[in-house]
Amino acid sequence: MASKNVFFHFVLVSMCLAMSNSAEFKYPAVFNFGDSNSDTGDLAAGLGFQVAPPNGQDYFKIPSGRFCDGRLMVDFLSNFYLYPNSIAMATNTCTLQILSLIAICIPCAISFQLDFPAVFNFGDSNSDTGALVAGGFESLYPPNGQTYFQIPSGRYSDGRLIIDFLMDAMDLPFLNAYLDSLGLPNFRKGCNFAAAAATILPATSSSLCPFSFGVQVSQFLRFKARALELIAKGRKFDKYVPDENIFEKGLYMFDIGQNDLAGAFYSKTLDQILASIPTILLELEKGIKNLYDQGARYFWIHNTGPLGCLPQNIAKFGTDASKLDELGCVGSHNQAAKIFNLQLHALCTKLQGQYPDSNVTYVDIFSIKSNLISNFSRYGFEQPIMACCGFGGPPLNYDSRVSCGETKTFNGTTITAQACNDSSEYISWDGIHYTETANQYVASQILTGKYSDPPFSDKMPFLLKLKF
Repeated sequence: MASKNVFFHFVLVSMCLAMSNSAEFKYPAVFNFGDSNSDTGDLAAGLGFQVAPPNGQDYFKIPSGRFCDGRLMVDFLSNFYLYPNSIAMATNTCTLQILSLIAICIPCAISFQLDFPAVFNFGDSNSDTGALVAGGFESLYPPNGQTYFQIPSGRYSDGRLIIDFLMDAMDLPFLNAYLDSLGLPNFRKGCNFAAAAATILPATSSSLCPFSFGVQVSQFLRFKARALELIAKGRKFDKYVPDENIFEKGLYMFDIGQNDLAGAFYSKTLDQILASIPTILLELEKGIKNLYDQGARYFWIHNTGPLGCLPQNIAKFGTDASKLDELGCVGSHNQAAKIFNLQLHALCTKLQGQYPDSNVTYVDIFSIKSNLISNFSRYGFEQPIMACCGFGGPPLNYDSRVSCGETKTFNGTTITAQACNDSSEYISWDGIHYTETANQYVASQILTGKYSDPPFSDKMPFLLKLKF
């Protein structure tokens, strides 16, 4: 085996020396694009699976994400041309990606305390802090992020999301997206697996996002395994990844299901959608069981909001006024959300009985958001339905052809989805997601403990500093 490795090195060096006659190989970095011949862990990290032994046995001694017994050509080439003491830069990027895991937001019933060491979050765009953008599936443009981050942050809002406010209330840093390897992410205090457009049901070829709930759970499992592996190598990783104790005591938060319902209306009847809810929740239950088997004990589960009140759904399904309720929302969408939430609540009750050593908290986001829309003026908002960033003007200011910040030309006419003058007067940011001000209101109501089952309003360990 040793003689084969020597020969392989000789061949590579010969190739490199031959090429060096016409090029100077002193590059400061390598950016590699390719398939499994040069993948140093991206597919395994992105889809959340482990490459099984004996892969990696000859050099890394353990599977490294490479489909090989050791190093790839890109490792040898990078070692020769770039860094005498390191392997491909892609490996470093992959390692940073693997360092992302902890996210969830608030504890449960038996002994509620708001002092979790970390949060592990699973969800869709309502809590995505950059995954879909980092994965290269979509780009966000200004004015997204303008209110707080000043630039697009990977969040579908003008500023912070509900999860950001909840993390702040727990005195924890904002969660880095699992797939975001740049910006020196630190996952010691948690990790966010949520991805915009994600569904609970497995993604299909027509899905907008490949990171469905099952994939997010797989990403978590891989992240945990890799984190514990790094911790075992020495204390130098303690600052960046969680240990076993943190995984056990961390909060696991879920905010997903909206896209399973809203997306289904484009191809199914209301009765068909309602009939599919048990299957959707069975998939959610399976994922939560996997996390429980991995030691998770604190679960914080958001129900879905009033889908019929989103400008996107009103524009598509509310053209017939008879289908709208007294608030101007699409009745069928809200009906589906209510029935989904009833069955989700029953699932949470079942899980609490099934896992008596755990805390399962159900959070009624639907009631919080419905109350906000119904009584918008009481809370200082001017527009309960119309989008702040969009195109078309009143009553919805939403055009499905152009997203917030985009400029497109249709039949010779150029249109731009621009932001309103004051986003704090609006509940809807872009017709699908909420403004930072609306997210702050929702978070403030969650933190009262009144909208949770079991409720925890009598156990809050601090005085809330609420704007509303």
